[in-house]
Amino acid sequence: MLFIIPYLFPSARLLEAAAQDLYLPALQTLLARGTSRSCPAEGVEAALCEALGISRQQDWPLAPITLAADGGTAGDAYWLRADPVHLRVMRDRIVLAGADALSLSRQEADALAAAIGQHFGADLSPMPLHPQRWYLQFPHAPRLATTPLSVATGCNIDPLLPQGDDALRFRTELNELQMLLHEHPVNQARETHGELPVNSLWLWGGGRLPVACATPVPLYAENAEAQAVGAFCNARVQVPPAHLDARLFESEGIILLDALTLAGQTGDPYGWREALRKLEQDWFVPLLGTLRKIGPRGLRLMDPVSGKVLHLHRRDTWKVWHRPHRLISMLS
Repeated sequence: MLFIIPYLFPSARLLEAAAQDLYLPALQTLLARGTSRSCPAEGVEAALCEALGISRQQDWPLAPITLAADGGTAGDAYWLRADPVHLRVMRDRIVLAGADALSLSRQEADALAAAIGQHFGADLSPMPLHPQRWYLQFPHAPRLATTPLSVATGCNIDPLLPQGDDALRFRTELNELQMLLHEHPVNQARETHGELPVNSLWLWGGGRLPVACATPVPLYAENAEAQAVGAFCNARVQVPPAHLDARLFESEGIILLDALTLAGQTGDPYGWREALRKLEQDWFVPLLGTLRKIGPRGLRLMDPVSGKVLHLHRRDTWKVWHRPHRLISMLS
């Protein structure tokens, strides 16, 4: 069983602000008895693709998979996600706010995408199949490696910008795009109403539609990208239950618990702290109580943003000599 819990191991700054006096006995016991290891810090999408048998191309190919889920036809083309974002210029860095923070309407998305296409032509003509999910199509794969939007949100974008032989061309176009968007009536109206303007696109998830793989395991997730990947792999996609049920252990599966994501991305100590308290009550307490019932392969609590994973096995139930420490030290 794989539990994907983004931001379970948050940044040092967030952890310092949120967990000084936080006491969560079940989570602390699990952390003490399990085995902590490193894992790739490439985001939720990468972890799901790997778990469900989708191979990495230049990127993890989320764009053609979610395109199909959004009603498009991927064909043989190469696709990139080109999601609308807001870049906030700060004193010493530029921080990204993702499409979730924008709440674009269908009309706004269509108007902005049309203006971009008219200005750039075929070089940069996004298809807004969903207000939050836009797509670029290429007959040939650009030489480009990108960072998933979920990883870049809330971060300094400088080290996360596209890399590769074609990166300079895309960066030049995106700089020109930002000037175009600055004057667009949609953004001027949004700013008048106190809403964040769309001032750039974030390119990520490039690839051609991979070979469909049959992985009929249960996948519990509410995230649109996760559901699209699961459906593509013929997983039994369901919304996660409100709390852990021991019957979940009757078969191998994947559970995405993303209650910490928003607070982790925005650096909100109170939000992260309260979300972790709820995970303690609904998931970690019952998990500790049913640890002896898990299968022989054990289970993993993975944070694919920080690059850490906690391995737990049935035998860990009896490791009572492994005493919990302060939560802030165990999550750092």
